[in-house]
Amino acid sequence: MHSSSISIKLSALAGFPMVQPGDDLSALLIASLDQNGLSLQSGDVVVLAQKIVSKAEGRLVRLTDVEPSTRAEEIAREVNKDSRIVELILSESKSIVTKVPGVLIVEHRLGYIMANAGIDQSNVDHKDGEEYALLLPADPDESCQHLKAKLDAHFDAEVAVLINDSFGRPWRLGVTGVALGSAGMPSLISLIGKPDLYGRSMRVSEIAFADEIAAAASLLMGQTDAGTPVVHLRGLQWDAPENPASALIRPKKQDLFR
Repeated sequence: MHSSSISIKLSALAGFPMVQPGDDLSALLIASLDQNGLSLQSGDVVVLAQKIVSKAEGRLVRLTDVEPSTRAEEIAREVNKDSRIVELILSESKSIVTKVPGVLIVEHRLGYIMANAGIDQSNVDHKDGEEYALLLPADPDESCQHLKAKLDAHFDAEVAVLINDSFGRPWRLGVTGVALGSAGMPSLISLIGKPDLYGRSMRVSEIAFADEIAAAASLLMGQTDAGTPVVHLRGLQWDAPENPASALIRPKKQDLFR
């Protein structure tokens, strides 16, 4: 018995413009897809870098506008970080999980366990001699739903939208792409109860489907100056029910390391 050939195609959108606060991201996406000769079809996935979503949603903060609290100043001295950045981290976090010089590992207000609440100053225009920091989108799943609705209507299709960010991982060096938000696709697929090649039922296996797509897209997006924040994916198929990227967050009671 021979299995059929399976392939998917990922394409980074060339020439995507620099995104500014208040930009209509759906309009920029539609224009860029047209310029790249792409018309979305049902089942296509559009992957966006977190930074362009945050910028469009106005999540850019000027550090001179941040007044550090006493707690932020104390933690800043302990970890050798700018107290204004620490204040932003605290404002975006539920709790501090651990801290070492240069890094705060926190539980983000949305449930992610991550470094510095995802707040970043790279690939940000520090204009007029001011320093800025970029926060994560307020609600990445909702952002994806909004963009999906706009793209579906324009292309008369049922597409999926995913917001990609770079995460470090316990036990392994380096960062990889993960899904912060998604719409129109299953982010987490359960294989529990399904048979393996030998008919044995799977007991605990779940697939971080959206994270796998995000990691693949990261290969084209790059991490520094690649300037390709949008990736189009075609050919992927699924039959699992849709669930948001928030479904990927492990509940604290199941976290053996907290």
